[in-house]
Amino acid sequence: MRGGSGYRLRRAVWRQRRAVAAGLALTAAALAASGFGGGGGSSGDGGTAHGTAGAATDTAGAARERASPPVRLVSAPVRIADAATVRLLRPGDHVDVIASEGPGADARVLAKNARVSQVPQASAGGSTDGSTDGSTENGALIVLSVPRATAATLAGVGASAGLAVILC
Repeated sequence: MRGGSGYRLRRAVWRQRRAVAAGLALTAAALAASGFGGGGGSSGDGGTAHGTAGAATDTAGAARERASPPVRLVSAPVRIADAATVRLLRPGDHVDVIASEGPGADARVLAKNARVSQVPQASAGGSTDGSTDGSTENGALIVLSVPRATAATLAGVGASAGLAVILC
């Protein structure tokens, strides 16, 4: 039985090669389907020499060029006028933030689909005269993840207007 173990070794290596090849083929298919693959640059011939696969790559590359860059989110503390509404919120919820300048004034949406990062707990204890810490009188604080420009708007309007939230 000379050479029997060599046959088993060759067969095991062949199986491993097939498994690696199958894994690479699946990875290539997944990258092609997601449009994440490289080669997004355009050629001088408009992609016609590449066939249908080249045209699909050029279309995906054009879509990436038209897409806006990712927006960097910042944490924005916002005081909501109705503290009872804030008690309904949990981190991870998405809300629209609405501002109203006063009675009879039109409300306007300041932030759409903002993610609630934190809902700080109001202190349970009151002062010696029996009043609370003021968080229910002046509203309640939440922290939202929003783009930097939206955070600046929320800070500016929040100083003068009452803010409300709508759960999305």
